[in-house]
Amino acid sequence: MTGDLSPLLLRPEEAAKLLGVGRTKVYALIRCGSLRSVRIDGLRRIPATALAEFVANLEQEQAA
Repeated sequence: MTGDLSPLLLRPEEAAKLLGVGRTKVYALIRCGSLRSVRIDGLRRIPATALAEFVANLEQEQAA
């Protein structure tokens, strides 16, 4: 296989870059429950689907 697969889990720094925010903001969003994350042996990772859900929730909140 080549590098054609998209990552399923992202480091907080990668998620921050994709969202256009800082790493500290990503951790704050995780703490308040706005952004889902998982732990793997002490490492915090954000599922790629969680980013899409987060953005969709923002859009819904702002449309209301």
